[in-house]
Amino acid sequence: MALPNIYTDVNFKNQPFSSGITSDSSSCTISDSSSCTISNSSSALPKKTTIHKSNPGFPTLLLALWIFFLLLAISFSVALIILFQMYSNLLEEKNTLEQLNHAKLHCVKNHSSVEAPSSNEDKVWSCCPKNWKPFGSQCYFTSRDSASWSKSEEKCSLRGAHLLVIHSQEEQDFITNSLNPRATYYVGLSDPEGHGQWQWVDQTPYNPNATSWHSDEPSGSTELCVVLSYHPNVKGWGWSVAPCDGDHRLVCEMRQLYL
Repeated sequence: MALPNIYTDVNFKNQPFSSGITSDSSSCTISDSSSCTISNSSSALPKKTTIHKSNPGFPTLLLALWIFFLLLAISFSVALIILFQMYSNLLEEKNTLEQLNHAKLHCVKNHSSVEAPSSNEDKVWSCCPKNWKPFGSQCYFTSRDSASWSKSEEKCSLRGAHLLVIHSQEEQDFITNSLNPRATYYVGLSDPEGHGQWQWVDQTPYNPNATSWHSDEPSGSTELCVVLSYHPNVKGWGWSVAPCDGDHRLVCEMRQLYL
């Protein structure tokens, strides 16, 4: 009696060790032909781990840029300071030239140190701006413009001078020799309060014994200023009182320059 064919499938599979090590798995299939085929299938290779490293050049670049802009800001600030100082110096020089009117000077060589102040004894030349007249250690400028006393003082101040301060009769005679007798000229003497407290613009003390008032002067009890005026029937040139807001010509005075 013939035996019937028997088909048997047998699968073998090795389980991986619990140690975490991946091993090959083997399988065997037994069929009716009593043949066994063993196939080895390799498990997936372990994945490569990618380590992302930070770029060390990025913070360095930021630091370099920060230092660059800091140095740029410092340089810009220093440049501004230097330019401001240069501009201030140029402006000061310009104002000095405009005020002192020293674009052109007329100079005379000193023959003795007596003419110059003690602080200028080593200087050789005494100078006045062009169109100014020298006398002693002073320079004088006569203007044909007319203005109030305060405006006249301002005009002299812009020239680096002040209204005429008369120190002696000789000085007054020198000045009046070139004045127009039909005009009146402000000098730097005023009584701001009208109380007889006369003041020179250069703070020279007022000496009542060294004045040149006309016979009927001074008069008035309000704010008063002094002008040089000519009285033909009296003694010629002298001092008169006039309102400070009146328009009169002016005489400016400044110290000579020593070079």
